[in-house]
Amino acid sequence: MTSNPLAPSWLAVPADANELATAVWSKNSSRDAAGELVIAGVAASTIAAQFGTPVYVVDELDARSRAVEIRQCFSDEFARVGGSVKVYYAGKAFLSIEVARWMNEAGLNIDVASGGELAVALAAGVEPRRLGLHGNNKSLAEIDRAVAIGIGAIVIDSEVEISRIAEAATRHGVVQPVRLRINSGVHASTHEYLATAREDQKFGIPLVDAAAHVALIRAEPSLTFLGLHSHIGSQIFESSGFAEAARRLFALHAELLAGGPVPELNLGGGFGIAYTSVDAPLPIAEIAARFAQIVSEGAATLGIPIPVVAIEPGRSIIGPSTTTLYTVGTIKDVLVDGTDVRRYVSVDGGMSDNIRPSLYRADYSVRLANRSSTAEPSLVRIAGKHCESGDIVVHADYLPGDVTPGDLVGVPATGAYGWAMASNYNYLGRPPVVAVRGGVARVIVRGETEEDLLSRDAGIRVSTAKGAQS
Repeated sequence: MTSNPLAPSWLAVPADANELATAVWSKNSSRDAAGELVIAGVAASTIAAQFGTPVYVVDELDARSRAVEIRQCFSDEFARVGGSVKVYYAGKAFLSIEVARWMNEAGLNIDVASGGELAVALAAGVEPRRLGLHGNNKSLAEIDRAVAIGIGAIVIDSEVEISRIAEAATRHGVVQPVRLRINSGVHASTHEYLATAREDQKFGIPLVDAAAHVALIRAEPSLTFLGLHSHIGSQIFESSGFAEAARRLFALHAELLAGGPVPELNLGGGFGIAYTSVDAPLPIAEIAARFAQIVSEGAATLGIPIPVVAIEPGRSIIGPSTTTLYTVGTIKDVLVDGTDVRRYVSVDGGMSDNIRPSLYRADYSVRLANRSSTAEPSLVRIAGKHCESGDIVVHADYLPGDVTPGDLVGVPATGAYGWAMASNYNYLGRPPVVAVRGGVARVIVRGETEEDLLSRDAGIRVSTAKGAQS
């Protein structure tokens, strides 16, 4: 079969439109003898019947194993060069009490970026010393709570936070460890909105101003300076950006050693994952080896000790573990430019459960989930049900040509920033998150109902009260 002219150049017609690309789907995803998608021993139709759709399905052992793999690979590689590493799970990718427990049990620290994320980590029983607090505009209440519980580190993002954190630490009679986020100016090879170290953006302190800010930190008796922090972006497939950022930070790190200890260097996260069959992220073992080499060579060049290196993976742990299941509602064949046909397959979710395709034009894959088919592949666009023409879940992929209303489809690699960025647009409740393991499915985040949404509307309560008085 020839490719549809409307397909992007990278998308080839699959030899088998039922195949699950190993790099894209969770480790315990497969098809059973009848051709149905099975995740960790639970069939897609069983999950849909029990929990409805849309539903986020997390392959628990996949998520846990990726967390352990990252910790072990980085620990081994840094030990090889005489260093050590701290691994923080970036909670912004997806955080629930259960997932925080998984990360804690895997030996990871957790990075949080708000009071709400902090509350989740604490509710999961994570020790405060194993938490880090991020954010470019932390509230006074968030700072005070973090200091009061004895959080392990706070990342300073602007000059005013130095005095705010110092005042909170003095008030609570503690010395608070802090890092300073540096805007290194390194441009990651990623979407513009995902590159977080460009000069013209909201995060961090410019490299040229860093030494003066560190002097202000060191002048505060209630603060202790851990080191510099850098995050150059997200969904990064190569290591050159990290290498350049590390080179720039090492020069500053060495300069700062003259004024006192700088025990750590945080190089952030942003490791890419495969969303489509053509994506080729670096294996974690290779990333770890390259990081260790970058750091050890940088230290050797400057003649300084290897600092404790911290990293903050999120997407690379939770992203590939999760598949979103949808039910097909309507199908339209749309004639484009008078000659070519694009098939719009509309599902019962959309930008309210995955905003990334609309926000970043992120690409995803899709497969039939309730069955296999021998029908010829057909180019499809998976659309959501929202009142937006940009409400797209999968911009382009091939499904069997006999896809029909009522079919289930699965979109893999939705664990990162799907539920975390979900909304109630058009008054849709956010879907449940279901963990599957060993043939058992269980809810770890309950889906929202219409009653949940209405319960927050004060007008409903006022109307009810008026009715009771009449």
